[in-house]
Amino acid sequence: MKDTIVVITGASSGIGAALALELHRRGARPILVARRQKELTEVSSRCGGARTIVADCTKRAEVDRVVAEVLAKEGRLDVWVNNAGRGITRAPSELTDADLDEMMTVNVKSALYGMQAVLPHFKAHGTGQIVNVSSMLGRVPFAMPRSAYAAAKHFLNALTATFRAEVQATHPKIQITLFSPGAVATDFGKNALHGGVDSRSLPNVQSAEEVAAVLAQAIADPKPDVYSRPEYKQSVIDYFSKL
Repeated sequence: MKDTIVVITGASSGIGAALALELHRRGARPILVARRQKELTEVSSRCGGARTIVADCTKRAEVDRVVAEVLAKEGRLDVWVNNAGRGITRAPSELTDADLDEMMTVNVKSALYGMQAVLPHFKAHGTGQIVNVSSMLGRVPFAMPRSAYAAAKHFLNALTATFRAEVQATHPKIQITLFSPGAVATDFGKNALHGGVDSRSLPNVQSAEEVAAVLAQAIADPKPDVYSRPEYKQSVIDYFSKL
């Protein structure tokens, strides 16, 4: 992975920040993207002064700007990680239009913007990798209060699969990876729309560092579908076998 240029959205904390540190440790060159400059600077200081770009990935023009800036300053871009996202705590019977719009914008549109923005560069070089960070809730909707988040991640999963099919029909060396973690010990729960329990208090929670190590390996050895724990795939199979 030495000198691999990896753009990470949502890199100011949580999985994104942990991934940046893990990639730096492995010799890659992470580029950190998020809305909060102070937090980005702090993560950068632990990653050998990694480049930071302040941007709101829910806005297409800002994502386009990130790609243009990276290519102008680095000359290439090897991997794009769509990690920005947000949860929600609200029963499905109580969801509002605003709730759905927020979940789709943050968890789906931001990823679509990244995929579309980086694709021309990858096609021109015939290679590259896009990683979409989804969730086990995008596989099995077992947390009722996360209803709209689970729905958005299901949407992201389908979008990832169809995007992969389109791209690989003509450019088979471009990989689009779907990454599905379970509960992670980050501020995700506390930052959920309408509040929520602290993710660190959930059972069988993984550390951000553990998840980042699996994700980094998925970049070192690209595959289309990766879970943060190997047993998660079987749990999905078991869930649908009982329906």
